[in-house]
Amino acid sequence: MTSTPSVRAAGAVAVVRWWHAGIAVVILGSLVIQLILIFSGGADANSGETGEAAGVGVRLWRLFSFFTIESNLIVLAVCLGLVRRPLRDGRVWNVVRLDSLLGIVITGLVFAIVLAPQVHLTGAALVATIGFHYVSPWATLLAWLLLGPRPRLTWRIVAAAFIWPVAWLLYIFVQGSFTDWYPYPFLDATELGLGVAVRNALAVLVIGLVLAAGLKVLDGKLRAPVR
Repeated sequence: MTSTPSVRAAGAVAVVRWWHAGIAVVILGSLVIQLILIFSGGADANSGETGEAAGVGVRLWRLFSFFTIESNLIVLAVCLGLVRRPLRDGRVWNVVRLDSLLGIVITGLVFAIVLAPQVHLTGAALVATIGFHYVSPWATLLAWLLLGPRPRLTWRIVAAAFIWPVAWLLYIFVQGSFTDWYPYPFLDATELGLGVAVRNALAVLVIGLVLAAGLKVLDGKLRAPVR
């Protein structure tokens, strides 16, 4: 006996809900661990720094300045939205959804290739960084590839999705000019010089553009159980 299309669609919707609920739990759990570490003076899951050199207020501000944390928070919002409405659509929503994909995949790639060899964590900080940098990025990308919903992307949406990353880079360089603090070594204009730091930032943006173009093409070609 074969299942009807409506039954298959209902099953796909259930998978979308449970998958994104699982990602949301991972992100929330990692964030709670990181906040506990901040208030207790423990290591940061992004950089490995402890609370010895900065107060709680400064550490909280720095935490939410990390691209890793911002991208995970956007993924969290998208996951909660898809748990509630797996077929959600809309221009602003689709920009946010693409931002979640771009941000979290870039987070995973940059951490694995550039940052992981420089960060040596154990215990709770290691658990949080696995959630932020490994589980969340690849589970989110896999969910989009396998489950959709699509088609959702246009070139206008792709362009709009770069407002947030460019604004984040501007914020980082402006605040860094006053504080001498940068969330990632490859953006540290104090150590590297502004020219080198900006060049590194532009290289990441180019990677993002290539990734966004690839997602746009795949969005129109891949089949998805939720359409």
